[in-house]
Amino acid sequence: MDFDYSDDQKFLKDEARKFLGGRCPPAVVRGVLDDPAKSYDAPLWAAVAEQGWLGAAIPEEHGGLGLGRVELCAIAEELGRAVAPIPFASTVYVLAEALMAHGTDAQKAAILPRVAAGELIGCLAVSEGPGVLTPSTLSARVDGGKLSGVKIPVTDGDVAHTAIVLAAENGKPGLFLVDLTGEGVTRETLESLDPTRGVARLTFEGAAAERLGAAGEGFDLVQSILDRAAVLLAFEQLGGADRCLEMAKEYALGRYAFGRVIAGYQAVKHKLADMYVKNEVARSNAYYGAWALNDDAPELPTAAAAARIAASEAFWFASKESVQVHGGMGFTWEVDCHLYYRRSRQLSLVAGSPRLWKERLVSELEKKNAA
Repeated sequence: MDFDYSDDQKFLKDEARKFLGGRCPPAVVRGVLDDPAKSYDAPLWAAVAEQGWLGAAIPEEHGGLGLGRVELCAIAEELGRAVAPIPFASTVYVLAEALMAHGTDAQKAAILPRVAAGELIGCLAVSEGPGVLTPSTLSARVDGGKLSGVKIPVTDGDVAHTAIVLAAENGKPGLFLVDLTGEGVTRETLESLDPTRGVARLTFEGAAAERLGAAGEGFDLVQSILDRAAVLLAFEQLGGADRCLEMAKEYALGRYAFGRVIAGYQAVKHKLADMYVKNEVARSNAYYGAWALNDDAPELPTAAAAARIAASEAFWFASKESVQVHGGMGFTWEVDCHLYYRRSRQLSLVAGSPRLWKERLVSELEKKNAA
């Protein structure tokens, strides 16, 4: 059994790394971070669309490349390594995957070609503030095809064109597609730890809403969408974690203290070793998730939860320890460590916190044991 990328997938991954190395150096990320008017880099978004990455897993009849989910995972890993400041996750991992899994033929034909061409940005609007959302606390409502309510925080909601919104209709939760450029929608950009991924408060007052998926199954559909997104996000986190380890190792091999490189000191060696171990655990779980996603296997909920937990822990730990290995320099604005620490925190929350995914993993394992 092969647990690695194929030769073609490795070639795709290598080419993606070369491309992002030239088009998304740290200066591009910092350009978004330093400009309050920006929440993503538009030229990079256009360049990524030209590469066909936005439609990597979208079928050819809808303007995509028709590749598998494993190829998309390879691209996601390189985007995470570059901490690319673009709304790729919200658009591809969430909107496109949700439509391919639950959309009607008409919805796919209307939206997927625009996603593949880079003409449309998506987002997922579920949360309504602090606390766990339940059917009894869901306040957003759809009445007569019109949506009213508030969603906060919404990742990439400040720049998105189409949102998938969780709302109640006839007393039952459902998912709805909403055109954020239409009437009845107002946005408020919010501050966040990682300004390279915009966050917004969306207020709906009679906005036109079109149902996505079956009526009354909103929470189940959201979980299905998040399962798919979790695997892809895990690869982004893995790419970022690997880059943090590389940065820490490179600095440790070039920094001298008391006449020897600091990489020779046991305390630094242990930090690097711990980062490596967590990254490898995350990679194993991410590969399991990639298989389950690509094959639409019954094990996907379990694999997604395991990948999400391991990757969130690995990226956070690697980003934190990289700062420590860099010493006093690691805390400065000039060193790139903070770019990865910010992104590690953002990605660990964007699809639900690790605590919620741990609860889901336990629940799935209990179901398996009971069966």
